[in-house]
Amino acid sequence: MNDDLLGRHRAVLPDWLALYYDRPLEITHGEGRHVWDAQGNRYLDFFGGILTTMTAHALPEVTKAVTEQAGRIIHSSTLYLNRPMVDLAERIAQLSGIPDARVFFTTSGTEANDTALLLATTYRRSNTVLAMRNSYHGRSFSSVGITGNRGWSPTSLSPLQTLYVHGGVRGRGPFAELDDYDYVAACVDDLKDLLGHTRPPAALIAEPIQGVGGFTSPPDGLYAAFREVLHERGVLWISDEVQTGWGRTGEHFWGWQAHARSGPPDMLTFAKGIGNGMSIGGVVARAEIMNCLDANSISTFGGTQITMAAGLANLNYLLEHDLQGNARRVGGLLIERLRAAAAHVPAVREVRGRGLMIGIELTKPGSDEADPAAASAVLEAARAGGLLIGKGGGHDTSALRVAPPLSLNVAEAEEGAAILEDALRSIQ
Repeated sequence: MNDDLLGRHRAVLPDWLALYYDRPLEITHGEGRHVWDAQGNRYLDFFGGILTTMTAHALPEVTKAVTEQAGRIIHSSTLYLNRPMVDLAERIAQLSGIPDARVFFTTSGTEANDTALLLATTYRRSNTVLAMRNSYHGRSFSSVGITGNRGWSPTSLSPLQTLYVHGGVRGRGPFAELDDYDYVAACVDDLKDLLGHTRPPAALIAEPIQGVGGFTSPPDGLYAAFREVLHERGVLWISDEVQTGWGRTGEHFWGWQAHARSGPPDMLTFAKGIGNGMSIGGVVARAEIMNCLDANSISTFGGTQITMAAGLANLNYLLEHDLQGNARRVGGLLIERLRAAAAHVPAVREVRGRGLMIGIELTKPGSDEADPAAASAVLEAARAGGLLIGKGGGHDTSALRVAPPLSLNVAEAEEGAAILEDALRSIQ
């Protein structure tokens, strides 16, 4: 059955639409932190539909909200008043930390970042954007143009002039050997030098933890230090929270809060986990920035009632059950367990991350040379053991990405760590 579906997939879908595994997997249903394939095999899910199934598969509270809303009205567009959209916008505006916040809903993180770029370039009357090396911000024409990861950037053409800044990858690059204080200082000096050679940019867009880039991050405070330099020049700071938002890092509700010395960003973008599988993205910005557009605009599907009902139910569940705290506690145990396992595997260069956002970088033993074949082998071995994980990284996809639903319990963390340890040992 899978072979037939794979043949049909290849006959009608693009060649560049990536599939995991030598024998691609069809997931038919899920419950809690587990999913099942078409052959009835059960897997512990440590990737959550690319960090999207944030709370749990088939969460009853979300299922009930979707069912009840579907029985009333599914969609009407933003041309009409929409109570679920206003309800969710109020909650997100309050949680964002941005003063006088306005919220615009989209259907994805790509579209959210695209909107943030439109707002920043219009507000600042500049099409120059600063982005981080090794970054990923989506698959639209504009978001590809600011993506600093070669493997996810199929064209150099762009409506924007993008300048790439050091700092998003702590363990590699020209400043890697410095301590954290000197690392931040060197990155700030590099930013100042860059700004001295170009016309004033519209904004810096940055992921607090780079998702597709392999869950890499700078020392805490880097973006606060950047913000002080940018603020003097009127340059906006956009925090891409598509993967780091909603408490996944455990220590903070938003990734930007690890860099909070200078206050919140001018804008933040979100998506993925808030919908728990439903298509929700959005932008939060100060009113003066959000309202800078002088032409009509709507969103046909952004803010549609059924997704807003799901998002509100999911957010309520997350807050009421302190899933951020759970991510901190269980994620901390999982990171330490994986570090202990990796200490006996020469191919593991680093285990890094926060909360339930963990990266394992693989290299050829005794070197810093990326080993994408090893990453693929571990992915396959983990699946054979009953565990689903992801891949990423700016160096030929040689990092494993571990990001379970935030309701993961200690027993499941131990089970997944044991499977992953066996998978890592299998490549030696």
